[in-house]
Amino acid sequence: MNARISARELYDQQLERLALRWVAGRGGASRVLEAVDTVARRPSLAGYLNIIYPNRVQILGTEELAWLDALDSRLRWETIEKIIQFRPLALVISKGQPCPEDLRIAAEENDTPLWISPRRGHELLNHLHYHLARKLAPRVTLHGVFMEIYSIGVLITGESGSGKSELALELVTRGHRLVADDAPEFTQIAPDVLDGTCPDLLQDLLEVRGLGVLNVRQMFGDTAVKRNKYLRLIVHLTQPSLQAEPGGIERITGDLGLRQVLDLDVPTIVLPVMPGRNLAVLTEAATRTHILRANGVDPAAAFMARHSHFLERGNAGDA
Repeated sequence: MNARISARELYDQQLERLALRWVAGRGGASRVLEAVDTVARRPSLAGYLNIIYPNRVQILGTEELAWLDALDSRLRWETIEKIIQFRPLALVISKGQPCPEDLRIAAEENDTPLWISPRRGHELLNHLHYHLARKLAPRVTLHGVFMEIYSIGVLITGESGSGKSELALELVTRGHRLVADDAPEFTQIAPDVLDGTCPDLLQDLLEVRGLGVLNVRQMFGDTAVKRNKYLRLIVHLTQPSLQAEPGGIERITGDLGLRQVLDLDVPTIVLPVMPGRNLAVLTEAATRTHILRANGVDPAAAFMARHSHFLERGNAGDA
């Protein structure tokens, strides 16, 4: 299902921040903008008045209104008709400027939302474009527990009963933070960024078998939970019967891979769940190792280079 937003929702969400005032076209409150392919290209989600590639939300600043005023009456009316016929989600006049009467009439007759804001044009552009981009960005819900571990976002996945929630609870007691349990939502807010959040229904909650639903914020305090985090690593728990014994290079590098989430490949490490293994310590170690690799330090590669150098020295000595 495509993400979507109506004119009414956009107005309500930005009412206080942009001090919006609805002056005409209230009948268009249900007008909807959907996240379809054309949103990623021209026209833009929000921008200054554009007749060639009309933006989804058209902003009329001082220059745009002055340009309209410079047109003769016939051309001005034809231009206003074009603006309305493009069916923008809304028209927004910046800096609290008076609304031209002919524009107000046209918006009212065609149910085109027309708003006025005291904010400057570039403020409107930045806020509206950022807000719409996030609301309409590609998103997906994954099964797992999303945590902040050593300041990076780590998604713990695995089959039902593999111990994800117990591991998350132990990590929380070790000072890490819970973002979302069971169904974290991930939104691609930039070409290389996945932002993970928690559904409102599950906020602050962690379900542990035998204990039921726990409120992490009430148990451990406000610092034990986090509202959102960028996804950087996936730790996948697997039962030994489902995982072949690692051998060869995996014994050195670990069981590393990539998992595609939306359009991004996220680094993944597989941890077998076996009696006696401290998964919290292993998850912390996996996170620290990922941070080292991201900074250009790879212990496995350094060991293999050291081993090759040792063999070369031995061969040189034999010669």
